[in-house]
Amino acid sequence: MRLIEGGTFTMGSESFYPEEAPLRRVKVDSFHIDETPVTNAQFAAFVAATGYVTVAEIAPDPKDYPGMPPEMARAGSLVFHKTSGPVDMADAANWWHFTFGACWKHPLGADSSIAGIEDHPVVHVAYADAQAYAKWAGKDLPTEAEFEFAARGGLEGADYAWGDELAPDGRMMANYWQGLFPFANQLLDGWERTSPVRTFAPNGYGLFDMIGNTWEWTSDWWTDKPLKGGKKSACCAIGNPRGGKLKDSFDPAQPGVRIGRKVIKGGSHLCAANYCQRYRPAARHPEMIDTATTHIGFRCVVRTPA
Repeated sequence: MRLIEGGTFTMGSESFYPEEAPLRRVKVDSFHIDETPVTNAQFAAFVAATGYVTVAEIAPDPKDYPGMPPEMARAGSLVFHKTSGPVDMADAANWWHFTFGACWKHPLGADSSIAGIEDHPVVHVAYADAQAYAKWAGKDLPTEAEFEFAARGGLEGADYAWGDELAPDGRMMANYWQGLFPFANQLLDGWERTSPVRTFAPNGYGLFDMIGNTWEWTSDWWTDKPLKGGKKSACCAIGNPRGGKLKDSFDPAQPGVRIGRKVIKGGSHLCAANYCQRYRPAARHPEMIDTATTHIGFRCVVRTPA
């Protein structure tokens, strides 16, 4: 883990997506954070020690999903499939497929395994799975503010974790999608899906994959008005802000589904210039806590006692 000395920074962005605004001064206390996302090998050690079973390995209860066809009540998870050509970008079902048997140890389906990718970030972890690992390790999940502060690596106001250019001098600084998503990946970074942790250069705090590779869970409930998430300190910065409330995090587009959404940060290998420019510290996205996919992982923190 790396010690991140507490400090004040400008959180958010007004240059990309509306949910990242407004810019606000935020103060966080010191904390330690994992240098990398939790890997397949590390998660396997946790499962071996505890016998833990992830959300994706348990068949969903139809009562939690009104209208779910009975034949879908089987264990599985969401797997990304590249399309053969341009598709309706408003319908994520064109590239996300619920795959029976997909889970952290079978990332592409029941016939796949993590052999040879033990040093890649673990995926297909729902929020409860990340929480369980963190508790076992004597750690916690970062808040949104802690994650963004750490991801910036000491660069105040920069668009990216390494400066204001996405690919300075053509160099690939993170694992993201180059080309037209979801059908034409130029693979300029060398990776179709996840990459081994530490493949790309660390940021200014010595942290790897804070941007790209996999999205990462934070402990904050989603709110599209992040300024309301904290209290101003005497110096007019928001001190250790937290997210919204569970009841306000529900997806208004699915009124029949009362499942909370947490903030995920960092973007993933599926973020692209034509679809999801969220390979940035300020970027944020809501994710239902029961969701497990091929592009969401996590890392942990330990907060420094006051």
